[in-house]
Amino acid sequence: MGESETMNDSQGAYGRALPRLQVLVTAILFSTGGAVIKATSLNSWQISCFRSGIAALVLLALLPAARKGWNLRVLLVGCAYACALTSYVIANKLTTAANTIFLFSAVPLYVLLLGPWLLKEPFHRRDVFVVAAFASGMILCFLGTETPIETAPMPLQGNVLATLGGFFFALTIMGLRWIGRGSRSGENSSVPAVAAGNMIVFVVCLPLALPVIGAEMADWLWILYLGSIQVGLAYVFLTKAVRTVPAMEVSVLLLIEPVLNPLWAWWMHGEAPTVWTITGGGLIVLAIVGMTIGAYLASRQAADRLS
Repeated sequence: MGESETMNDSQGAYGRALPRLQVLVTAILFSTGGAVIKATSLNSWQISCFRSGIAALVLLALLPAARKGWNLRVLLVGCAYACALTSYVIANKLTTAANTIFLFSAVPLYVLLLGPWLLKEPFHRRDVFVVAAFASGMILCFLGTETPIETAPMPLQGNVLATLGGFFFALTIMGLRWIGRGSRSGENSSVPAVAAGNMIVFVVCLPLALPVIGAEMADWLWILYLGSIQVGLAYVFLTKAVRTVPAMEVSVLLLIEPVLNPLWAWWMHGEAPTVWTITGGGLIVLAIVGMTIGAYLASRQAADRLS
Protein backbone atom coordinates (compact mmCIF):
# COMPACT_ATOMS: atom_id res chain seq x y z
CA MET A 1 0.00 0.00 0.00
CA GLY A 2 1.42 3.36 -1.02
CA GLU A 3 1.94 6.35 1.24
CA SER A 4 -0.94 8.27 -0.38
CA GLU A 5 -3.33 5.35 0.11
CA THR A 6 -2.33 5.06 3.77
CA MET A 7 -2.92 8.78 4.23
CA ASN A 8 -6.32 8.55 2.56
CA ASP A 9 -7.31 5.63 4.81
CA SER A 10 -6.26 7.51 7.94
CA GLN A 11 -8.15 10.61 6.80
CA GLY A 12 -11.19 8.49 6.07
CA ALA A 13 -11.05 6.88 9.51
CA TYR A 14 -10.71 10.32 11.11
CA GLY A 15 -13.65 11.59 9.04
CA ARG A 16 -15.82 8.70 10.28
CA ALA A 17 -14.72 8.97 13.90
CA LEU A 18 -15.02 12.74 14.33
CA PRO A 19 -18.81 13.07 13.99
CA ARG A 20 -19.35 10.11 16.32
CA LEU A 21 -17.03 11.74 18.83
CA GLN A 22 -19.12 14.90 18.50
CA VAL A 23 -22.28 12.95 19.37
CA LEU A 24 -20.49 11.39 22.34
CA VAL A 25 -19.34 14.80 23.59
CA THR A 26 -22.88 16.12 23.10
CA ALA A 27 -24.30 13.37 25.30
CA ILE A 28 -21.69 14.03 27.99
CA LEU A 29 -22.39 17.77 27.95
CA PHE A 30 -26.15 17.21 28.09
CA SER A 31 -25.67 14.85 31.05
CA THR A 32 -24.06 17.55 33.21
CA GLY A 33 -27.17 19.74 33.18
CA GLY A 34 -28.88 18.38 36.28
CA ALA A 35 -25.84 18.58 38.56
CA VAL A 36 -24.83 22.05 37.40
CA ILE A 37 -28.37 23.43 37.74
CA LYS A 38 -28.29 22.24 41.36
CA ALA A 39 -24.85 23.82 41.88
CA THR A 40 -26.02 27.41 41.37
CA SER A 41 -27.91 29.35 44.03
CA LEU A 42 -29.98 31.19 41.41
CA ASN A 43 -33.65 30.25 41.28
CA SER A 44 -35.32 28.29 38.49
CA TRP A 45 -36.59 31.32 36.56
CA GLN A 46 -33.16 32.97 36.63
CA ILE A 47 -31.38 29.80 35.50
CA SER A 48 -33.91 29.20 32.70
CA CYS A 49 -33.76 32.81 31.52
CA PHE A 50 -30.02 33.37 31.43
CA ARG A 51 -29.12 29.84 30.33
CA SER A 52 -31.42 30.04 27.33
CA GLY A 53 -30.46 33.62 26.50
CA ILE A 54 -26.79 32.67 26.24
CA ALA A 55 -27.62 29.47 24.35
CA ALA A 56 -29.68 31.41 21.79
CA LEU A 57 -26.78 33.80 21.16
CA VAL A 58 -24.35 30.88 20.68
CA LEU A 59 -26.68 29.10 18.26
CA LEU A 60 -27.39 32.24 16.23
CA ALA A 61 -23.69 33.10 16.08
CA LEU A 62 -22.29 29.65 15.20
CA LEU A 63 -25.07 28.06 13.13
CA PRO A 64 -26.19 30.02 10.04
CA ALA A 65 -29.20 27.69 9.76
CA ALA A 66 -30.50 29.09 13.07
CA ARG A 67 -31.03 32.44 11.36
CA LYS A 68 -33.01 31.02 8.42
CA GLY A 69 -36.44 29.58 7.77
CA TRP A 70 -38.35 31.23 10.61
CA ASN A 71 -42.11 30.91 10.22
CA LEU A 72 -45.24 30.18 12.24
CA ARG A 73 -44.42 26.47 12.46
CA VAL A 74 -40.97 27.19 13.86
CA LEU A 75 -42.44 29.52 16.49
CA LEU A 76 -45.08 26.98 17.55
CA VAL A 77 -42.52 24.23 17.93
CA GLY A 78 -40.26 26.72 19.68
CA CYS A 79 -43.02 27.31 22.25
CA ALA A 80 -43.24 23.57 22.98
CA TYR A 81 -39.46 23.39 23.31
CA ALA A 82 -39.45 26.43 25.60
CA CYS A 83 -41.91 24.66 27.91
CA ALA A 84 -39.69 21.57 27.92
CA LEU A 85 -36.56 23.59 28.72
CA THR A 86 -38.21 25.44 31.59
CA SER A 87 -39.82 22.31 33.03
CA TYR A 88 -36.44 20.56 33.00
CA VAL A 89 -34.77 23.33 34.99
CA ILE A 90 -37.56 23.64 37.57
CA ALA A 91 -37.80 19.85 37.97
CA ASN A 92 -34.06 19.61 38.65
CA LYS A 93 -34.41 22.19 41.41
CA LEU A 94 -37.26 20.24 43.03
CA THR A 95 -36.42 16.54 42.64
CA THR A 96 -33.32 14.42 42.07
CA ALA A 97 -31.36 14.61 38.84
CA ALA A 98 -31.98 10.88 38.33
CA ASN A 99 -35.76 11.15 38.52
CA THR A 100 -35.72 14.25 36.31
CA ILE A 101 -33.70 12.70 33.48
CA PHE A 102 -35.40 9.30 33.59
CA LEU A 103 -38.93 10.77 33.53
CA PHE A 104 -37.84 13.27 30.89
CA SER A 105 -36.43 10.41 28.79
CA ALA A 106 -39.88 8.83 28.42
CA VAL A 107 -40.38 11.01 25.34
CA PRO A 108 -40.82 8.00 22.97
CA LEU A 109 -43.85 6.89 25.02
CA TYR A 110 -45.73 10.08 24.17
CA VAL A 111 -44.57 9.97 20.56
CA LEU A 112 -45.91 6.42 20.21
CA LEU A 113 -49.25 7.32 21.78
CA LEU A 114 -49.75 10.65 20.00
CA GLY A 115 -48.11 9.74 16.67
CA PRO A 116 -51.21 8.08 15.13
CA TRP A 117 -53.29 11.15 15.99
CA LEU A 118 -50.91 14.04 15.28
CA LEU A 119 -48.60 12.57 12.61
CA LYS A 120 -50.78 9.81 11.15
CA GLU A 121 -48.01 7.33 11.98
CA PRO A 122 -49.28 3.79 12.65
CA PHE A 123 -49.16 2.15 16.08
CA HIS A 124 -47.72 -1.36 15.68
CA ARG A 125 -48.50 -4.36 17.82
CA ARG A 126 -44.89 -4.56 18.99
CA ASP A 127 -45.21 -1.03 20.38
CA VAL A 128 -47.46 -2.35 23.16
CA PHE A 129 -44.43 -3.89 24.89
CA VAL A 130 -42.46 -0.66 24.55
CA VAL A 131 -45.33 1.38 26.02
CA ALA A 132 -45.63 -1.09 28.91
CA ALA A 133 -41.90 -0.82 29.64
CA PHE A 134 -41.98 2.97 29.61
CA ALA A 135 -45.09 3.13 31.81
CA SER A 136 -43.64 0.62 34.29
CA GLY A 137 -40.37 2.56 34.47
CA MET A 138 -42.17 5.83 35.13
CA ILE A 139 -44.32 4.28 37.86
CA LEU A 140 -41.20 2.90 39.55
CA CYS A 141 -39.58 6.36 39.42
CA PHE A 142 -42.60 7.82 41.20
CA LEU A 143 -42.56 4.97 43.74
CA GLY A 144 -38.93 5.80 44.35
CA THR A 145 -39.73 9.38 45.34
CA GLU A 146 -37.31 10.27 48.12
CA THR A 147 -38.01 12.19 51.28
CA PRO A 148 -37.10 15.87 50.80
CA ILE A 149 -33.38 16.63 50.87
CA GLU A 150 -31.37 19.79 50.27
CA THR A 151 -30.91 19.19 46.54
CA ALA A 152 -34.45 17.80 46.09
CA PRO A 153 -36.76 19.70 48.47
CA MET A 154 -40.07 18.87 46.69
CA PRO A 155 -39.54 15.51 44.95
CA LEU A 156 -43.15 14.70 44.08
CA GLN A 157 -43.78 18.10 42.47
CA GLY A 158 -40.47 17.81 40.63
CA ASN A 159 -41.40 14.38 39.31
CA VAL A 160 -44.67 15.75 37.97
CA LEU A 161 -42.85 18.62 36.25
CA ALA A 162 -40.26 16.25 34.78
CA THR A 163 -43.08 14.13 33.35
CA LEU A 164 -44.72 17.25 31.94
CA GLY A 165 -41.38 18.35 30.48
CA GLY A 166 -41.00 15.02 28.72
CA PHE A 167 -44.47 15.48 27.23
CA PHE A 168 -43.55 18.94 25.91
CA PHE A 169 -40.30 17.58 24.49
CA ALA A 170 -42.29 14.86 22.71
CA LEU A 171 -44.45 17.61 21.20
CA THR A 172 -41.20 19.28 20.13
CA ILE A 173 -39.95 16.11 18.40
CA MET A 174 -43.26 15.65 16.60
CA GLY A 175 -43.29 19.34 15.73
CA LEU A 176 -39.87 19.04 14.11
CA ARG A 177 -41.22 16.24 11.93
CA TRP A 178 -44.16 18.50 11.07
CA ILE A 179 -41.76 21.30 10.09
CA GLY A 180 -39.66 18.86 8.04
CA ARG A 181 -42.69 17.71 6.07
CA GLY A 182 -43.57 21.29 5.21
CA SER A 183 -40.04 22.34 4.31
CA ARG A 184 -38.88 22.47 0.71
CA SER A 185 -35.23 23.04 1.55
CA GLY A 186 -32.62 20.67 2.82
CA GLU A 187 -31.88 22.75 5.90
CA ASN A 188 -31.90 21.11 9.31
CA SER A 189 -35.36 22.10 10.55
CA SER A 190 -34.41 21.58 14.20
CA VAL A 191 -31.90 24.44 14.33
CA PRO A 192 -34.24 27.46 14.00
CA ALA A 193 -36.80 25.79 16.30
CA VAL A 194 -34.15 25.19 18.98
CA ALA A 195 -32.96 28.79 18.69
CA ALA A 196 -36.54 30.05 18.83
CA GLY A 197 -37.31 27.97 21.92
CA ASN A 198 -34.33 29.37 23.80
CA MET A 199 -35.23 32.94 22.80
CA ILE A 200 -38.82 32.42 23.98
CA VAL A 201 -37.61 31.14 27.35
CA PHE A 202 -35.38 34.19 27.76
CA VAL A 203 -38.13 36.70 26.92
CA VAL A 204 -40.86 35.02 28.99
CA CYS A 205 -38.71 34.29 32.05
CA LEU A 206 -36.87 37.63 32.16
CA PRO A 207 -39.56 39.51 34.17
CA LEU A 208 -39.63 36.62 36.67
CA ALA A 209 -35.84 36.46 36.85
CA LEU A 210 -35.29 40.08 37.87
CA PRO A 211 -33.98 41.40 40.14
CA VAL A 212 -31.04 39.10 40.80
CA ILE A 213 -29.98 39.43 44.43
CA GLY A 214 -27.05 37.77 46.16
CA ALA A 215 -25.60 35.99 43.14
CA GLU A 216 -21.89 35.18 43.35
CA MET A 217 -19.27 34.86 40.62
CA ALA A 218 -19.53 31.06 40.77
CA ASP A 219 -23.25 31.29 39.97
CA TRP A 220 -22.59 33.31 36.83
CA LEU A 221 -19.82 30.95 35.74
CA TRP A 222 -22.21 28.00 36.06
CA ILE A 223 -24.83 29.90 34.04
CA LEU A 224 -22.24 30.74 31.38
CA TYR A 225 -21.31 27.06 31.19
CA LEU A 226 -24.95 25.94 30.95
CA GLY A 227 -25.81 28.37 28.17
CA SER A 228 -22.66 28.41 26.07
CA ILE A 229 -21.42 24.84 26.44
CA GLN A 230 -24.01 22.48 27.96
CA VAL A 231 -26.71 23.69 25.53
CA GLY A 232 -25.13 25.92 22.88
CA LEU A 233 -21.93 24.06 21.98
CA ALA A 234 -23.61 20.68 22.46
CA TYR A 235 -26.24 21.51 19.84
CA VAL A 236 -23.57 22.82 17.48
CA PHE A 237 -21.76 19.46 17.73
CA LEU A 238 -24.99 17.48 17.37
CA THR A 239 -26.17 19.47 14.35
CA LYS A 240 -22.90 18.86 12.53
CA ALA A 241 -22.76 15.17 13.45
CA VAL A 242 -26.27 14.15 12.40
CA ARG A 243 -25.45 15.02 8.80
CA THR A 244 -23.26 11.91 8.49
CA VAL A 245 -23.93 9.61 11.48
CA PRO A 246 -26.86 7.17 11.04
CA ALA A 247 -29.88 7.89 13.24
CA MET A 248 -29.55 4.62 15.14
CA GLU A 249 -25.95 5.36 16.14
CA VAL A 250 -26.92 8.85 17.26
CA SER A 251 -29.76 7.46 19.39
CA VAL A 252 -27.54 4.86 21.05
CA LEU A 253 -24.71 7.30 21.75
CA LEU A 254 -27.12 9.82 23.26
CA LEU A 255 -28.26 7.16 25.76
CA ILE A 256 -25.08 8.03 27.63
CA GLU A 257 -26.90 11.13 28.91
CA PRO A 258 -29.44 9.41 31.22
CA VAL A 259 -26.73 7.03 32.42
CA LEU A 260 -24.19 9.73 33.35
CA ASN A 261 -26.65 12.37 34.59
CA PRO A 262 -27.30 10.77 38.02
CA LEU A 263 -23.58 10.01 38.40
CA TRP A 264 -22.67 13.69 38.05
CA ALA A 265 -25.30 14.60 40.70
CA TRP A 266 -23.97 11.90 43.02
CA TRP A 267 -20.37 13.05 42.53
CA MET A 268 -21.08 16.77 42.97
CA HIS A 269 -23.87 16.70 45.56
CA GLY A 270 -23.93 13.22 47.10
CA GLU A 271 -27.40 12.73 45.62
CA ALA A 272 -27.95 8.96 45.40
CA PRO A 273 -31.09 7.63 43.63
CA THR A 274 -33.17 4.90 45.26
CA VAL A 275 -33.32 1.32 44.03
CA TRP A 276 -36.83 2.03 42.69
CA THR A 277 -35.53 4.95 40.64
CA ILE A 278 -32.56 2.98 39.29
CA THR A 279 -34.84 0.08 38.33
CA GLY A 280 -37.39 2.38 36.71
CA GLY A 281 -34.70 4.33 34.88
CA GLY A 282 -33.17 1.08 33.66
CA LEU A 283 -36.52 0.01 32.22
CA ILE A 284 -36.89 3.34 30.42
CA VAL A 285 -33.38 3.12 28.95
CA LEU A 286 -33.97 -0.48 27.84
CA ALA A 287 -37.25 0.56 26.25
CA ILE A 288 -35.44 3.26 24.28
CA VAL A 289 -32.82 0.74 23.14
CA GLY A 290 -35.51 -1.74 22.11
CA MET A 291 -37.46 0.92 20.25
CA THR A 292 -34.34 2.11 18.45
CA ILE A 293 -33.32 -1.39 17.38
CA GLY A 294 -36.89 -2.16 16.30
CA ALA A 295 -37.03 0.97 14.15
CA TYR A 296 -33.66 0.13 12.62
CA LEU A 297 -34.68 -3.44 11.76
CA ALA A 298 -37.98 -2.22 10.30
CA SER A 299 -36.14 0.26 8.07
CA ARG A 300 -33.72 -2.45 6.92
CA GLN A 301 -36.63 -4.76 6.05
CA ALA A 302 -38.33 -1.99 4.12
CA ALA A 303 -35.11 -1.28 2.22
CA ASP A 304 -34.68 -4.98 1.41
CA ARG A 305 -38.20 -5.17 0.00
CA LEU A 306 -37.52 -2.20 -2.26
CA SER A 307 -34.20 -3.58 -3.52
